[in-house]
Amino acid sequence: MQFVIEAGIPWNALDIGGYTAGDYAENGGHDAAYDALVQAGIRAEMVLRMLNQKSTMDQAANEDYLSQPVEYSGDRLVDAEKNGVMMSWEAPLMELHAQIICSKPESSVLNIGFGMGIIDTALQALKPAKHVIVEAHPDVYKHMKEEGWDKKPGVHIVFGRWQDKMDEIRALGPYDGIFFDTFGEFYKDLDNFHQAVFATGDDADKKTPLLCQPDGVYSFFNGLGGDHKLFHDVYCHIVKADLLKLGVNTQYSQVSSDVDIDEETWKGIKRPYWMLKAYNLPTCTWAQESS
Repeated sequence: MQFVIEAGIPWNALDIGGYTAGDYAENGGHDAAYDALVQAGIRAEMVLRMLNQKSTMDQAANEDYLSQPVEYSGDRLVDAEKNGVMMSWEAPLMELHAQIICSKPESSVLNIGFGMGIIDTALQALKPAKHVIVEAHPDVYKHMKEEGWDKKPGVHIVFGRWQDKMDEIRALGPYDGIFFDTFGEFYKDLDNFHQAVFATGDDADKKTPLLCQPDGVYSFFNGLGGDHKLFHDVYCHIVKADLLKLGVNTQYSQVSSDVDIDEETWKGIKRPYWMLKAYNLPTCTWAQESS
């Protein structure tokens, strides 16, 4: 495996059947080979950043998402190209995310991306004192109002791209818990959001962090590389490293994610966005400085 990597064969190459070298290594029980591929992937992504080139993580699901209509259809929300924006199989995961970011009474919580409202419904059941929802798609915003979300006690809806609404988001904060799950954005957007959430210091460009210190909790929908385990494992390492640079510890809890997923789940969907048996649920907290 080391010879193959050193020969320059891309770590994320797919064969004619759509499988990675990582798939074969793991299925064959070759743990050392699989780990070597993960490390090769991490190194490759870091080099791309140093060279200021586009990372393989920076692949938007749909750059034109906000300008196209979306449709609520039974157990799913889809865009005009039949990409799955959100689907009901995510519900058990969203309930866990909600419990993580709203673990104490009367919390102030922020959710970026309403979608089908799965996590927001779960958060409401936990009775936060303040519940801020940021949603950018006009059809989803309309759906929210039709469902009465703008009339729920303690709920504040911010309509627009989070990048354009940071002043309003900050004015409603800080937050005990924050969750991020947008559609049609790059990894760079997620990383930029992390910069905003965890910004500290006295520079002109730095603001008061959105997340309460020292006990605030942040999480995000971890669908990075969700169609191949090798990709997912590499990206989990990279996100964790990026957050650590911001003074944030990330712990992943493995949760079974394929119980309610079968061939029917993806029927009518252009491309399945999650094909893995286990989901790495992230819990992100401020790193405690040692005394």
